[in-house]
Amino acid sequence: MTVPLIHSFSSAKLPQAAETLRGEIRDFLAERLDGVSPRTRAKTWSGFDPDFSRSLGARGWLGLTLPREYGGGGADAFSRFVLMEELLAAGAPVAAHWIGDRQSAPLLMRYGTEEQRRFYLPRICAGEIVFCIGMSEPNSGSDLASIRTRATQDGDSWRLNGSKIWTTFGHKSDYMIALVRTSGSPDDRQAGLSQFIIDLTLPGISVRPIVDLCGDAHFSEVFFEDVRLPADALVGEEGQGWAQVNAELAFERSGPERIYSSMVLLDLWASHLANSPENPCHQERLGKLLARLAIAREMSIALAAKLANGESPVNEAALLKDLGTELEQAIPVEIADAVGSDPAPVDPELLGTLAFLMQISASFSLRGGTREILRGMIARGLGLR
Repeated sequence: MTVPLIHSFSSAKLPQAAETLRGEIRDFLAERLDGVSPRTRAKTWSGFDPDFSRSLGARGWLGLTLPREYGGGGADAFSRFVLMEELLAAGAPVAAHWIGDRQSAPLLMRYGTEEQRRFYLPRICAGEIVFCIGMSEPNSGSDLASIRTRATQDGDSWRLNGSKIWTTFGHKSDYMIALVRTSGSPDDRQAGLSQFIIDLTLPGISVRPIVDLCGDAHFSEVFFEDVRLPADALVGEEGQGWAQVNAELAFERSGPERIYSSMVLLDLWASHLANSPENPCHQERLGKLLARLAIAREMSIALAAKLANGESPVNEAALLKDLGTELEQAIPVEIADAVGSDPAPVDPELLGTLAFLMQISASFSLRGGTREILRGMIARGLGLR
């Protein structure tokens, strides 16, 4: 039996060229987020602000790793790591750009036609268009191989029928890259799946937002009824959607996006402890969380090195995503236990931010693939199944 997966996380350091971005980004965020409450900043994943995204694009910070000829920054994955680390740690609103920037643009760069690259990539890099991804379906969830939404060839176009669910900001997006079936049946599993770019203004498409426990609507259901897609909507090769989507998920699961969702709260609590009478139990709890965070960060940097080398670390990304979301969920629970056991007064901003993350953190291990699906991938990577 071989266990190659754990040895794939070779130690890597952020190069100085990437670190030089950090000060400029922090200065920009200090100005843009001045006066924004911690509870609002804690929504960073679901903070939808197209103007903020366009301001990043104007500085060349969207599509940072794409070639300059397509509007990108021509930088490496390390630079993007630093950018995302600073955005998420500060609680910047990233929802209007980050699916296009993180997943759709690299996917089109790798598998798209030249015409697709020329049309979509500069607009993504400028923050002018919003992308969502169409993967999960009712009665399918993270089991992507069982999807039923189908595109049937009809002359020189495709006819699309079916639905997607848990689509992040589908109701505010311009385009979706969807995984659909073009041949066979769900029993064929991975075979017969393809990806399409879907203009969400096309006739036959309806979108219904889903309101969560916090009263926010950042997910949606998307329905397709005899939607006609042009021939050039196909991404890559017909029937190769499974391989393409796994490459896409490596981008989604490998970055600091999967470890920093609770950082605004952790910073607030650390500041609270620094200004409170010393409590050894609280200091120990904080130290353990920071130690776990440091390990997850090193793993994420190691995956950035793989991406910089042109690799697609699918299984390693699944491992990081599982460990990272476990930590993201542990942070509000640990802080809630600490606050509840201490009679000392607590800043209402800390309590409000904690309450929000206690409500929303259950979703951290669902988005981007459930824990069960990821652990199946990890088992295969370890040669256990």
